[in-house]
Amino acid sequence: MADKPTLVKCLVWDLDNTVWDGTLLEDPSVEPFPGILDTLVELDSRGILHSVSSKNDHDLAWKRLEELGLAEYFVHPRIGWGPKSDAVREIAERLNFAEKTIAFIDDQPAERAEVTYAAPDVRCYPADQATSLPGRPEFSPETITVDSRRRREMYQAGARREAEKETFKGPDEDFLRSLDLVMEIKRADQEDISRVEELTLRTSQMNATGVHYSDAALRALLADPDHEVLTVTLTDRFGPHGAVGVLLLERHPELWHLKLLATSCRVVSFGAGAVILNWLIDQAARAGVHLAADFRRTDRNRMMDIAYRFAGFADDPCACLAVLGEPAAEGVQQLHLHADRRDAPTTMRLTAPELAAAAGEKDPVG
Repeated sequence: MADKPTLVKCLVWDLDNTVWDGTLLEDPSVEPFPGILDTLVELDSRGILHSVSSKNDHDLAWKRLEELGLAEYFVHPRIGWGPKSDAVREIAERLNFAEKTIAFIDDQPAERAEVTYAAPDVRCYPADQATSLPGRPEFSPETITVDSRRRREMYQAGARREAEKETFKGPDEDFLRSLDLVMEIKRADQEDISRVEELTLRTSQMNATGVHYSDAALRALLADPDHEVLTVTLTDRFGPHGAVGVLLLERHPELWHLKLLATSCRVVSFGAGAVILNWLIDQAARAGVHLAADFRRTDRNRMMDIAYRFAGFADDPCACLAVLGEPAAEGVQQLHLHADRRDAPTTMRLTAPELAAAAGEKDPVG
Protein backbone atom coordinates (compact mmCIF):
# COMPACT_ATOMS: atom_id res chain seq x y z
CA MET A 1 0.00 0.00 0.00
CA ALA A 2 1.47 3.36 -1.03
CA ASP A 3 2.29 5.87 1.67
CA LYS A 4 -0.16 8.71 2.03
CA PRO A 5 1.17 12.01 0.69
CA THR A 6 2.13 14.76 3.12
CA LEU A 7 -0.91 16.96 3.63
CA VAL A 8 -0.78 20.51 2.32
CA LYS A 9 -1.14 23.08 5.10
CA CYS A 10 -1.02 26.21 2.92
CA LEU A 11 -1.72 26.82 -0.76
CA VAL A 12 0.04 29.89 -2.17
CA TRP A 13 -1.70 31.47 -5.17
CA ASP A 14 -0.50 33.56 -8.05
CA LEU A 15 -3.15 36.13 -9.05
CA ASP A 16 -2.95 37.13 -12.74
CA ASN A 17 -4.39 34.37 -14.95
CA THR A 18 -4.58 32.07 -11.93
CA VAL A 19 -7.09 33.49 -9.46
CA TRP A 20 -8.55 35.88 -11.98
CA ASP A 21 -8.85 35.91 -15.75
CA GLY A 22 -6.43 38.50 -17.09
CA THR A 23 -3.67 40.83 -15.94
CA LEU A 24 -4.65 43.40 -13.33
CA LEU A 25 -2.34 46.16 -14.60
CA GLU A 26 -3.97 45.86 -18.04
CA ASP A 27 -7.56 45.37 -16.85
CA PRO A 28 -8.49 46.72 -13.37
CA SER A 29 -11.87 44.94 -13.57
CA VAL A 30 -10.53 41.38 -13.79
CA GLU A 31 -12.90 38.69 -12.54
CA PRO A 32 -12.12 35.33 -10.90
CA PHE A 33 -12.15 32.21 -13.01
CA PRO A 34 -15.25 30.03 -12.53
CA GLY A 35 -14.90 27.73 -9.54
CA ILE A 36 -12.06 29.62 -7.85
CA LEU A 37 -14.21 30.89 -4.99
CA ASP A 38 -15.62 27.39 -4.45
CA THR A 39 -12.07 26.01 -4.26
CA LEU A 40 -11.00 28.68 -1.77
CA VAL A 41 -14.03 28.03 0.43
CA GLU A 42 -13.76 24.24 0.29
CA LEU A 43 -10.05 24.08 1.15
CA ASP A 44 -10.53 26.72 3.84
CA SER A 45 -13.24 24.55 5.45
CA ARG A 46 -10.71 21.69 5.61
CA GLY A 47 -8.22 23.80 7.56
CA ILE A 48 -5.92 24.48 4.60
CA LEU A 49 -4.68 28.06 4.62
CA HIS A 50 -4.38 30.27 1.53
CA SER A 51 -1.75 32.89 0.78
CA VAL A 52 -0.55 34.91 -2.23
CA SER A 53 2.72 35.20 -4.12
CA SER A 54 2.11 37.58 -7.01
CA LYS A 55 4.18 39.98 -9.09
CA ASN A 56 1.86 42.94 -8.93
CA ASP A 57 1.29 46.36 -7.45
CA HIS A 58 0.42 45.48 -3.85
CA ASP A 59 -2.19 48.17 -3.20
CA LEU A 60 -4.02 47.61 -6.49
CA ALA A 61 -4.01 43.83 -6.13
CA TRP A 62 -5.17 43.83 -2.53
CA LYS A 63 -7.89 46.38 -3.33
CA ARG A 64 -9.19 44.12 -6.11
CA LEU A 65 -9.16 41.09 -3.81
CA GLU A 66 -11.21 43.09 -1.30
CA GLU A 67 -13.65 44.22 -4.00
CA LEU A 68 -14.14 40.61 -5.07
CA GLY A 69 -14.70 39.44 -1.48
CA LEU A 70 -11.62 37.20 -1.62
CA ALA A 71 -9.13 39.07 0.57
CA GLU A 72 -10.43 37.53 3.79
CA TYR A 73 -9.27 34.06 2.66
CA PHE A 74 -5.57 34.96 2.37
CA VAL A 75 -3.04 35.10 5.22
CA HIS A 76 0.41 36.72 5.06
CA PRO A 77 0.18 37.65 1.33
CA ARG A 78 3.37 38.58 -0.50
CA ILE A 79 2.61 40.90 -3.44
CA GLY A 80 5.53 42.69 -5.08
CA TRP A 81 8.21 42.27 -7.71
CA GLY A 82 10.76 39.91 -6.21
CA PRO A 83 11.28 36.20 -6.98
CA LYS A 84 8.21 34.15 -6.14
CA SER A 85 10.34 31.53 -4.42
CA ASP A 86 11.42 34.18 -1.89
CA ALA A 87 7.79 35.01 -1.23
CA VAL A 88 6.79 31.35 -0.84
CA ARG A 89 9.62 30.70 1.59
CA GLU A 90 8.80 33.82 3.58
CA ILE A 91 5.19 32.66 3.88
CA ALA A 92 6.33 29.22 5.11
CA GLU A 93 8.63 30.87 7.64
CA ARG A 94 5.94 33.27 8.84
CA LEU A 95 3.49 30.40 9.32
CA ASN A 96 6.22 28.21 10.85
CA PHE A 97 5.37 25.45 8.35
CA ALA A 98 7.81 23.02 6.77
CA GLU A 99 8.21 23.75 3.05
CA LYS A 100 7.00 20.24 2.22
CA THR A 101 3.57 21.28 3.55
CA ILE A 102 3.38 24.30 1.20
CA ALA A 103 1.88 24.19 -2.31
CA PHE A 104 2.13 26.83 -5.05
CA ILE A 105 -0.14 27.39 -8.03
CA ASP A 106 0.72 29.59 -11.03
CA ASP A 107 -0.15 29.75 -14.72
CA GLN A 108 3.46 30.38 -15.78
CA PRO A 109 5.75 27.32 -16.18
CA ALA A 110 8.81 29.53 -15.66
CA GLU A 111 7.52 30.76 -12.29
CA ARG A 112 6.74 27.22 -11.14
CA ALA A 113 10.21 26.11 -12.26
CA GLU A 114 11.84 28.96 -10.34
CA VAL A 115 10.01 27.97 -7.16
CA THR A 116 10.85 24.29 -7.67
CA TYR A 117 14.54 25.13 -8.15
CA ALA A 118 14.82 27.37 -5.07
CA ALA A 119 12.39 25.46 -2.81
CA PRO A 120 12.30 21.85 -4.08
CA ASP A 121 10.05 20.61 -1.26
CA VAL A 122 7.23 22.94 -2.31
CA ARG A 123 4.70 21.21 -4.55
CA CYS A 124 3.76 23.23 -7.65
CA TYR A 125 0.59 23.05 -9.74
CA PRO A 126 -0.45 24.71 -13.02
CA ALA A 127 -3.36 27.14 -12.80
CA ASP A 128 -5.66 24.98 -14.92
CA GLN A 129 -5.69 22.41 -12.08
CA ALA A 130 -7.03 24.86 -9.50
CA THR A 131 -10.60 23.57 -9.30
CA SER A 132 -9.47 19.93 -9.16
CA LEU A 133 -7.20 20.38 -6.13
CA PRO A 134 -9.90 19.56 -3.53
CA GLY A 135 -10.11 16.08 -5.07
CA ARG A 136 -6.42 15.34 -4.60
CA PRO A 137 -5.30 13.28 -1.55
CA GLU A 138 -2.72 15.84 -0.40
CA PHE A 139 -5.57 18.35 0.02
CA SER A 140 -7.91 15.85 1.71
CA PRO A 141 -7.37 15.40 5.47
CA GLU A 142 -9.04 12.28 6.85
CA THR A 143 -10.78 14.23 9.59
CA ILE A 144 -12.01 17.81 9.72
CA THR A 145 -12.33 19.16 13.24
CA VAL A 146 -13.82 22.29 14.73
CA ASP A 147 -10.31 23.72 14.90
CA SER A 148 -9.71 22.86 11.23
CA ARG A 149 -12.72 24.87 10.13
CA ARG A 150 -11.60 27.96 12.03
CA ARG A 151 -7.84 27.64 11.44
CA ARG A 152 -7.71 30.70 9.17
CA GLU A 153 -9.48 32.83 11.77
CA MET A 154 -6.99 31.68 14.41
CA TYR A 155 -4.03 32.60 12.21
CA GLN A 156 -5.58 35.98 11.39
CA ALA A 157 -6.08 36.61 15.12
CA GLY A 158 -2.44 35.65 15.53
CA ALA A 159 -1.42 38.29 13.02
CA ARG A 160 -3.33 40.95 14.99
CA ARG A 161 -1.69 39.68 18.16
CA GLU A 162 1.76 39.97 16.58
CA ALA A 163 1.00 43.48 15.35
CA GLU A 164 0.11 44.54 18.88
CA LYS A 165 3.25 42.91 20.23
CA GLU A 166 5.39 45.00 17.87
CA THR A 167 4.00 48.21 19.37
CA PHE A 168 3.98 47.00 22.99
CA LYS A 169 6.42 48.80 25.26
CA GLY A 170 7.73 46.62 28.02
CA PRO A 171 9.09 43.15 28.85
CA ASP A 172 7.74 40.08 27.04
CA GLU A 173 6.24 38.73 30.26
CA ASP A 174 4.19 41.90 30.67
CA PHE A 175 2.90 41.52 27.12
CA LEU A 176 1.88 37.93 27.80
CA ARG A 177 0.03 39.02 30.94
CA SER A 178 -1.76 41.68 28.90
CA LEU A 179 -3.22 38.96 26.66
CA ASP A 180 -5.34 37.46 29.48
CA LEU A 181 -4.21 33.96 28.52
CA VAL A 182 -6.17 31.00 29.87
CA MET A 183 -4.88 27.45 29.42
CA GLU A 184 -7.14 24.47 30.06
CA ILE A 185 -5.79 20.95 30.42
CA LYS A 186 -8.52 18.34 30.46
CA ARG A 187 -9.06 14.64 30.09
CA ALA A 188 -10.04 13.91 26.52
CA ASP A 189 -13.48 12.58 25.70
CA GLN A 190 -14.73 10.77 22.62
CA GLU A 191 -15.38 14.06 20.80
CA ASP A 192 -11.79 15.20 21.37
CA ILE A 193 -10.16 12.22 19.69
CA SER A 194 -10.15 13.62 16.16
CA ARG A 195 -8.51 16.83 17.42
CA VAL A 196 -5.87 14.79 19.27
CA GLU A 197 -5.12 12.68 16.20
CA GLU A 198 -4.82 15.81 14.07
CA LEU A 199 -2.31 17.31 16.52
CA THR A 200 -0.13 14.19 16.37
CA LEU A 201 -0.20 14.48 12.57
CA ARG A 202 0.35 18.22 12.17
CA THR A 203 2.95 19.01 14.83
CA SER A 204 6.62 18.43 14.10
CA GLN A 205 8.72 21.10 15.81
CA MET A 206 7.07 20.53 19.19
CA ASN A 207 6.42 16.80 18.97
CA ALA A 208 8.52 14.74 21.35
CA THR A 209 8.52 11.55 19.30
CA GLY A 210 7.01 12.29 15.88
CA VAL A 211 4.72 9.29 16.37
CA HIS A 212 1.24 9.43 14.86
CA TYR A 213 -1.47 7.83 17.00
CA SER A 214 -4.44 6.63 14.98
CA ASP A 215 -8.05 7.15 15.97
CA ALA A 216 -8.32 3.48 17.02
CA ALA A 217 -5.12 3.61 19.10
CA LEU A 218 -6.26 6.77 20.88
CA ARG A 219 -9.67 5.31 21.66
CA ALA A 220 -8.00 2.21 23.11
CA LEU A 221 -5.85 4.39 25.39
CA LEU A 222 -8.92 6.39 26.38
CA ALA A 223 -10.58 3.18 27.60
CA ASP A 224 -7.47 1.99 29.49
CA PRO A 225 -7.61 2.98 33.19
CA ASP A 226 -3.80 3.06 33.35
CA HIS A 227 -3.55 5.73 30.65
CA GLU A 228 -4.40 9.41 30.56
CA VAL A 229 -5.17 11.16 27.27
CA LEU A 230 -5.07 14.89 27.96
CA THR A 231 -5.83 17.80 25.66
CA VAL A 232 -4.66 21.39 26.03
CA THR A 233 -6.55 24.45 24.78
CA LEU A 234 -5.60 28.12 24.99
CA THR A 235 -7.59 31.33 24.70
CA ASP A 236 -6.82 35.02 25.09
CA ARG A 237 -8.55 38.33 24.51
CA PHE A 238 -8.07 37.99 20.74
CA GLY A 239 -9.98 34.70 20.71
CA PRO A 240 -9.38 30.95 20.95
CA HIS A 241 -6.14 29.32 19.84
CA GLY A 242 -8.02 26.02 19.72
CA ALA A 243 -6.48 22.70 20.71
CA VAL A 244 -2.76 23.38 21.14
CA GLY A 245 -1.43 20.32 22.92
CA VAL A 246 -1.81 16.64 23.74
CA LEU A 247 -0.26 14.42 26.41
CA LEU A 248 -0.35 10.62 26.48
CA LEU A 249 0.56 9.37 29.95
CA GLU A 250 0.81 5.83 31.32
CA ARG A 251 0.65 5.60 35.10
CA HIS A 252 2.49 2.99 37.15
CA PRO A 253 2.38 3.00 40.96
CA GLU A 254 5.91 4.48 41.27
CA LEU A 255 6.43 5.94 37.81
CA TRP A 256 4.48 7.99 35.30
CA HIS A 257 5.49 7.43 31.68
CA LEU A 258 4.94 10.38 29.31
CA LYS A 259 4.68 8.61 25.97
CA LEU A 260 3.93 11.73 23.94
CA LEU A 261 3.87 15.47 24.38
CA ALA A 262 3.00 17.52 21.32
CA THR A 263 2.17 21.21 21.22
CA SER A 264 1.34 23.52 18.35
CA CYS A 265 4.19 25.70 17.08
CA ARG A 266 1.71 28.61 17.24
CA VAL A 267 2.02 28.77 21.03
CA VAL A 268 5.76 28.30 21.46
CA SER A 269 6.25 32.02 22.09
CA PHE A 270 3.73 31.88 24.95
CA GLY A 271 5.80 29.30 26.82
CA ALA A 272 2.99 26.76 26.58
CA GLY A 273 5.32 23.74 26.61
CA ALA A 274 7.00 24.85 29.83
CA VAL A 275 3.65 25.49 31.52
CA ILE A 276 2.40 22.01 30.56
CA LEU A 277 5.60 20.27 31.70
CA ASN A 278 5.75 22.17 34.99
CA TRP A 279 2.12 21.28 35.71
CA LEU A 280 2.78 17.58 35.00
CA ILE A 281 5.97 17.57 37.10
CA ASP A 282 4.09 19.20 39.98
CA GLN A 283 1.34 16.57 39.70
CA ALA A 284 3.95 13.79 39.79
CA ALA A 285 5.57 15.35 42.86
CA ARG A 286 2.19 15.47 44.60
CA ALA A 287 1.72 11.77 43.78
CA GLY A 288 5.25 10.89 44.93
CA VAL A 289 6.24 9.29 41.63
CA HIS A 290 9.11 9.49 39.18
CA LEU A 291 8.56 10.82 35.68
CA ALA A 292 9.88 9.21 32.51
CA ALA A 293 9.42 10.70 29.05
CA ASP A 294 9.95 9.27 25.58
CA PHE A 295 11.92 11.43 23.17
CA ARG A 296 12.90 10.67 19.59
CA ARG A 297 15.14 13.28 17.98
CA THR A 298 14.04 14.41 14.52
CA ASP A 299 15.33 17.07 12.15
CA ARG A 300 12.68 19.53 13.40
CA ASN A 301 12.00 18.97 17.11
CA ARG A 302 15.11 20.42 18.73
CA MET A 303 12.91 22.94 20.54
CA MET A 304 11.09 20.10 22.31
CA ASP A 305 14.44 18.60 23.34
CA ILE A 306 15.37 21.96 24.86
CA ALA A 307 12.01 22.15 26.66
CA TYR A 308 12.56 18.74 28.28
CA ARG A 309 16.12 19.56 29.33
CA PHE A 310 15.12 22.97 30.68
CA ALA A 311 12.40 21.30 32.75
CA GLY A 312 15.04 19.04 34.33
CA PHE A 313 14.75 15.78 32.39
CA ALA A 314 18.01 13.83 32.00
CA ASP A 315 19.09 10.78 30.00
CA ASP A 316 21.56 9.25 32.47
CA PRO A 317 20.86 5.65 33.63
CA CYS A 318 18.17 5.34 36.28
CA ALA A 319 16.67 2.28 37.99
CA CYS A 320 13.22 3.82 37.71
CA LEU A 321 13.14 3.05 33.99
CA ALA A 322 13.10 -0.69 34.75
CA VAL A 323 9.51 -0.18 35.90
CA LEU A 324 8.51 0.29 32.27
CA GLY A 325 9.12 -3.39 31.70
CA GLU A 326 10.14 -3.13 28.05
CA PRO A 327 12.96 -1.46 26.14
CA ALA A 328 12.34 1.77 24.31
CA ALA A 329 11.45 1.62 20.63
CA GLU A 330 14.27 2.10 18.15
CA GLY A 331 15.53 5.68 18.17
CA VAL A 332 13.62 6.62 21.33
CA GLN A 333 15.43 7.96 24.38
CA GLN A 334 13.78 7.51 27.75
CA LEU A 335 14.45 10.61 29.79
CA HIS A 336 13.66 10.76 33.48
CA LEU A 337 13.19 13.26 36.26
CA HIS A 338 12.88 13.19 40.05
CA ALA A 339 9.70 15.24 40.34
CA ASP A 340 9.61 18.29 42.57
CA ARG A 341 6.90 20.82 43.30
CA ARG A 342 6.56 23.60 40.71
CA ASP A 343 5.05 27.07 40.99
CA ALA A 344 1.91 28.04 39.12
CA PRO A 345 2.48 30.00 35.88
CA THR A 346 2.72 33.77 36.18
CA THR A 347 1.77 34.70 32.61
CA MET A 348 -1.51 32.81 32.28
CA ARG A 349 -4.33 31.26 34.26
CA LEU A 350 -4.27 27.47 34.28
CA THR A 351 -7.18 25.12 34.91
CA ALA A 352 -6.34 21.42 35.04
CA PRO A 353 -7.40 18.13 36.69
CA GLU A 354 -5.70 16.46 39.64
CA LEU A 355 -3.76 13.40 38.49
CA ALA A 356 -2.32 12.47 41.87
CA ALA A 357 -4.78 9.60 42.46
CA ALA A 358 -3.28 6.14 42.07
CA ALA A 359 -3.44 4.41 38.71
CA GLY A 360 -6.84 2.82 38.14
CA GLU A 361 -8.72 5.62 39.91
CA LYS A 362 -9.15 7.80 36.83
CA ASP A 363 -12.39 9.68 36.52
CA PRO A 364 -14.82 7.97 34.13
CA VAL A 365 -14.85 9.39 30.61
CA GLY A 366 -18.12 10.24 28.90
